[in-house]
Amino acid sequence: MNNIKEVKKSVDGKKWEEALDKAFEKANSKVEIDGFRKGKAPKDVYLKKYGKESLFMDAADVVIGEAYTEVLEENKDLPIVAEPKVELEKIDEKGVDFSIKLVLKPEIKLGEYKNLGVTKEEVEVTKEEIDQEIDNLTKKYEEEAIKTGDAELGDTVNIDFEGFKDGVAFEGGKADGHMLKLGSGSFIPGFEDQLVGAKAGDEIEVKVTFPEEYPAEDLKGQEVLFKVKVNEVKETIKRELDETFFEDLGMGGINDKDSLEKQLKENIRVRKDVDSDNKYIDQLLEKASENVEVDIPVEMIDEEVHRMVHQYEEQLKMQGLTLEQYYQFTNTDEEKLKEQMKEEASKRVKYRLMLEAIVKAENISVNEEEADKEAENIAKRYQMEKEEFLKAFGGLNVVKYDLEMRKAIEVLKGN
Repeated sequence: MNNIKEVKKSVDGKKWEEALDKAFEKANSKVEIDGFRKGKAPKDVYLKKYGKESLFMDAADVVIGEAYTEVLEENKDLPIVAEPKVELEKIDEKGVDFSIKLVLKPEIKLGEYKNLGVTKEEVEVTKEEIDQEIDNLTKKYEEEAIKTGDAELGDTVNIDFEGFKDGVAFEGGKADGHMLKLGSGSFIPGFEDQLVGAKAGDEIEVKVTFPEEYPAEDLKGQEVLFKVKVNEVKETIKRELDETFFEDLGMGGINDKDSLEKQLKENIRVRKDVDSDNKYIDQLLEKASENVEVDIPVEMIDEEVHRMVHQYEEQLKMQGLTLEQYYQFTNTDEEKLKEQMKEEASKRVKYRLMLEAIVKAENISVNEEEADKEAENIAKRYQMEKEEFLKAFGGLNVVKYDLEMRKAIEVLKGN
């Protein structure tokens, strides 16, 4: 492929001997040879025990590391788009031959990327959506109060219970002080319904049948009896849109239903507009990319997959999970996850190459002052110092690149 530059290297003679000496010092420091303190055995004694070939790979690491840095410096003006790959071709006591393959940015031929016939979906906010938001808010600030009357669906009961099968208590069927919202469906079907009408202090026998798909073999499909004591009944107090509610809400300038509806309408509109714009951009990118001709190196896609896996790992961490746990839960592994991500990774790389080509074709540029101002704005948004943000984001050049990509998207939009 014309996007691969292969640099062949050979190291022998004095330089190879020096590398072997370094490899010996490293290896000798880790082994123990009878009659010598750790790391103090003479070289000839070490070689007699382990052989010179035991040093080859460590010596190769030394010379390849140096050559790798040199090759990158010599080719710093080339558009290298993936981690260079090193291939060992020959190695013995005389020297080592290897190659370093540089993956270069592929040539891309842009097709039509303007006037794509894609339109942005208009955003509307309905009364039902506003009412749902208000309902969500009032539920969020609901309060519970002790109830002396009968328990109803929607009430929460504090119960002690113990389960019996054929008169014998079964494992895992006992709890004290358990809080159960009636109607939540969190218990075996039929259990919660039989507590409707109970009062605090009541002792009730509840008969239920475990579902056929219940995981415990000795209980699935079996009829059991629960002895239940109701310690307390609490009812949920629905919040009214009164002065106390707006004080609890704590939204500046929002003190009645009209002002709340107005603010919620704007919040919903902004959220839906962002979603609509993201969908619009996705459609533009997909449409424009259909007109692009490019041969994407597999190495670029592999690196994008690697980034995506890392991003997914970070998302899992925020949920308190690890990748290993995810693999267990989904009965998958790293290779399967990477395979699932390959198509999306390929699309992302193609979009990126296309936008970079549009930047070049449209002579789009971002000066340092513009990038610096953008960095300040984003840092404020995340309540960070600009220097702290730039360090986390990757520096001012990354901000410049991001702005260039956004300007290229504006070209797709026709702005």
